[in-house]
Amino acid sequence: MPWVRPTDDSTVTDLPSPLVAALADRYRIESEIGSGGMATVYLAQDLKHDRKVAVKVLKPEIAATLGAERFLLEIRVAAKLNHPHILPLHDSGRVADVEGGQDFLYYSMPVVEGESLRARLNSEGQLGMDAIYGLAKGIGAALDYAHEQGVIHRDIKPANILFHHGVPMIADFGIALAV
Repeated sequence: MPWVRPTDDSTVTDLPSPLVAALADRYRIESEIGSGGMATVYLAQDLKHDRKVAVKVLKPEIAATLGAERFLLEIRVAAKLNHPHILPLHDSGRVADVEGGQDFLYYSMPVVEGESLRARLNSEGQLGMDAIYGLAKGIGAALDYAHEQGVIHRDIKPANILFHHGVPMIADFGIALAV
């Protein structure tokens, strides 16, 4: 699920009001960026630090049926990784939805000002040798660092490699294995 600034016209009126209300003290949710099987990612304004962020929120129905352990593991894994080619974690938390009784687990990361490798491959087809070399060098260094920290990503694919101002970054450690 790429965490790039959306190009559509989704607005805060399309978003679940309990979520918007639950995070209102910390983030102003602006639009949905993407959605996967476990979570939805929103573009938001971080009110404390006055910056745009991507806020990934565990779907309440997933938390209710499968539990939150996998999402909490993703947060712990992302929090301990600090590398220029790994999308960093800014913040995380759990907020209670007072009206509906549901908790929202979330974490925030930078908004990527670029596209995914999947989008680039779809638009350009084949990459040149210089681009492939730069990609392999950056992503290889990030994976090597993660492995040194005892983390195996387990879902490296073009959709999980994002280009932030041209720099390749690994995202979505959702099914990472901490060894």
